[in-house]
Amino acid sequence: MKVYTKTGDDGTTGLFGGTRVPKHHIRIDSYGTVDELNSWLGLIRDQQIDEVHQQQLIAIQEHLFTVGAILATDPEKELLKNGEERLKITKVGHTEINYLEQAIDEMDGQLPQMTHFILPGGHTTVSYCHIARTVCRRAERIATLLFQTEPFDINVLSFLNRLSDYLFVLARKLSYNLQANEIKWIPNKKD
Repeated sequence: MKVYTKTGDDGTTGLFGGTRVPKHHIRIDSYGTVDELNSWLGLIRDQQIDEVHQQQLIAIQEHLFTVGAILATDPEKELLKNGEERLKITKVGHTEINYLEQAIDEMDGQLPQMTHFILPGGHTTVSYCHIARTVCRRAERIATLLFQTEPFDINVLSFLNRLSDYLFVLARKLSYNLQANEIKWIPNKKD
């Protein structure tokens, strides 16, 4: 099987189920941004971080492939003619959301209390986490816009929301582990 199909040369692409849409369609932007996020997580995982966080990131990357598949499915073609679901995969749900929450709570319990906003940076690995967090927020914004017109499983939105929280806390935890300086944002007061 060749990598190139030439079917997208006219500026369209196929969803699961065969529906063709323009490559600038919000659905494509939605799962494309999730794919971008997944790539950033791979970059974080490739850094010198502990095994626990590497394994968490692998699990999250797998969940993001599921999220992408859900977003890439035409809602009108979610079910096959025989009534079965087109996507015969485990969906993201409460288990995956709880997984993120537990990881957040565990990391947060090991960190000093946050009293101010923190400027992104301090170490390359930490910066990668902050970039991934902002890409996650963008993915969430695009997905919520898609959800308004073509609803899908609401757990996808909850998962993306919790994932951005996870990435923020992971950035703080890696900063702590790497003994990087967290610079607090202290706004200048007007006279």
